[in-house]
Amino acid sequence: MPSTPESTPKKNGGMTVREAGQKGGETVKKKYGAEFYETIGRKGGQATKEAHGHAFYEQIGKKGGKKGGEATRDRYGPNFYEQIGQKGGQKVKQLIEEGKRAAAEAAANQAADAKKRAS
Repeated sequence: MPSTPESTPKKNGGMTVREAGQKGGETVKKKYGAEFYETIGRKGGQATKEAHGHAFYEQIGKKGGKKGGEATRDRYGPNFYEQIGQKGGQKVKQLIEEGKRAAAEAAANQAADAKKRAS
Protein backbone atom coordinates (compact mmCIF):
# COMPACT_ATOMS: atom_id res chain seq x y z
CA MET A 1 0.00 0.00 0.00
CA PRO A 2 1.52 3.37 -0.92
CA SER A 3 2.24 5.74 1.91
CA THR A 4 0.11 8.83 2.25
CA PRO A 5 0.50 11.90 4.46
CA GLU A 6 -2.17 10.40 6.72
CA SER A 7 -0.22 7.18 7.29
CA THR A 8 3.42 8.30 7.05
CA PRO A 9 5.01 9.08 10.43
CA LYS A 10 6.83 12.36 10.71
CA LYS A 11 10.60 12.17 10.39
CA ASN A 12 11.13 13.14 14.01
CA GLY A 13 9.24 10.01 15.13
CA GLY A 14 6.06 11.88 16.05
CA MET A 15 2.56 10.76 15.30
CA THR A 16 0.91 10.57 11.90
CA VAL A 17 -1.64 13.10 10.73
CA ARG A 18 -4.35 10.48 11.27
CA GLU A 19 -3.19 9.81 14.84
CA ALA A 20 -3.11 13.54 15.57
CA GLY A 21 -6.64 13.92 14.23
CA GLN A 22 -7.88 11.02 16.32
CA LYS A 23 -6.23 12.44 19.42
CA GLY A 24 -7.76 15.85 18.78
CA GLY A 25 -11.18 14.31 18.19
CA GLU A 26 -11.01 12.36 21.45
CA THR A 27 -9.99 15.53 23.34
CA VAL A 28 -12.95 17.45 21.93
CA LYS A 29 -15.29 14.53 22.68
CA LYS A 30 -14.12 14.44 26.31
CA LYS A 31 -14.47 18.20 26.66
CA TYR A 32 -17.84 18.73 24.93
CA GLY A 33 -19.44 15.27 24.75
CA ALA A 34 -20.70 13.24 21.81
CA GLU A 35 -23.75 15.51 21.43
CA PHE A 36 -21.41 18.28 20.30
CA TYR A 37 -20.66 16.37 17.10
CA GLU A 38 -24.37 15.78 16.50
CA THR A 39 -25.06 19.48 16.90
CA ILE A 40 -22.30 20.71 14.59
CA GLY A 41 -23.13 17.99 12.06
CA ARG A 42 -26.78 19.05 12.02
CA LYS A 43 -25.79 22.71 11.61
CA GLY A 44 -23.40 21.85 8.78
CA GLY A 45 -26.01 19.74 7.04
CA GLN A 46 -28.61 22.47 7.33
CA ALA A 47 -26.19 25.08 5.97
CA THR A 48 -25.29 22.82 3.03
CA LYS A 49 -28.98 22.18 2.33
CA GLU A 50 -29.74 25.90 2.32
CA ALA A 51 -26.72 26.74 0.17
CA HIS A 52 -27.07 23.98 -2.44
CA GLY A 53 -30.59 22.52 -2.33
CA HIS A 54 -31.93 19.04 -3.01
CA ALA A 55 -30.33 18.64 -6.44
CA PHE A 56 -26.87 18.88 -4.87
CA TYR A 57 -27.50 15.79 -2.73
CA GLU A 58 -28.76 13.86 -5.73
CA GLN A 59 -25.65 14.80 -7.68
CA ILE A 60 -23.15 13.83 -4.97
CA GLY A 61 -25.10 10.65 -4.25
CA LYS A 62 -24.78 9.54 -7.86
CA LYS A 63 -21.07 10.35 -7.90
CA GLY A 64 -20.50 8.54 -4.61
CA GLY A 65 -22.43 5.49 -5.74
CA LYS A 66 -20.50 5.31 -8.97
CA LYS A 67 -17.15 5.77 -7.25
CA GLY A 68 -18.05 3.17 -4.63
CA GLY A 69 -19.15 0.68 -7.25
CA GLU A 70 -16.00 1.22 -9.28
CA ALA A 71 -13.81 0.85 -6.19
CA THR A 72 -15.56 -2.40 -5.25
CA ARG A 73 -15.23 -3.71 -8.81
CA ASP A 74 -11.54 -2.81 -8.86
CA ARG A 75 -10.93 -4.37 -5.45
CA TYR A 76 -12.85 -7.64 -5.91
CA GLY A 77 -13.28 -8.05 -9.66
CA PRO A 78 -16.44 -8.50 -11.72
CA ASN A 79 -17.00 -12.11 -10.55
CA PHE A 80 -17.59 -10.77 -7.05
CA TYR A 81 -21.02 -9.51 -8.06
CA GLU A 82 -21.98 -12.92 -9.43
CA GLN A 83 -20.88 -14.59 -6.21
CA ILE A 84 -22.77 -12.23 -3.91
CA GLY A 85 -25.83 -12.46 -6.16
CA GLN A 86 -25.83 -16.24 -5.84
CA LYS A 87 -25.39 -15.99 -2.06
CA GLY A 88 -28.27 -13.54 -1.87
CA GLY A 89 -30.49 -15.79 -3.97
CA GLN A 90 -29.65 -18.80 -1.80
CA LYS A 91 -30.45 -16.80 1.34
CA VAL A 92 -33.82 -15.72 -0.07
CA LYS A 93 -34.64 -19.33 -0.99
CA GLN A 94 -33.69 -20.46 2.53
CA LEU A 95 -35.84 -17.76 4.14
CA ILE A 96 -38.83 -18.68 1.97
CA GLU A 97 -38.49 -22.34 2.95
CA GLU A 98 -38.22 -21.40 6.64
CA GLY A 99 -41.30 -19.21 6.30
CA LYS A 100 -43.29 -22.03 4.70
CA ARG A 101 -42.23 -24.44 7.47
CA ALA A 102 -43.17 -21.92 10.16
CA ALA A 103 -46.55 -21.30 8.52
CA ALA A 104 -47.25 -25.05 8.26
CA GLU A 105 -46.20 -25.52 11.89
CA ALA A 106 -48.43 -22.64 13.01
CA ALA A 107 -51.37 -24.08 11.04
CA ALA A 108 -50.80 -27.51 12.60
CA ASN A 109 -50.64 -25.96 16.08
CA GLN A 110 -53.85 -24.03 15.40
CA ALA A 111 -55.60 -27.18 14.25
CA ALA A 112 -54.40 -29.07 17.33
CA ASP A 113 -55.60 -26.25 19.61
CA ALA A 114 -58.99 -26.18 17.87
CA LYS A 115 -59.29 -29.96 18.25
CA LYS A 116 -58.47 -29.71 21.98
CA ARG A 117 -61.10 -27.00 22.45
CA ALA A 118 -63.69 -29.03 20.57
CA SER A 119 -63.21 -32.06 22.84
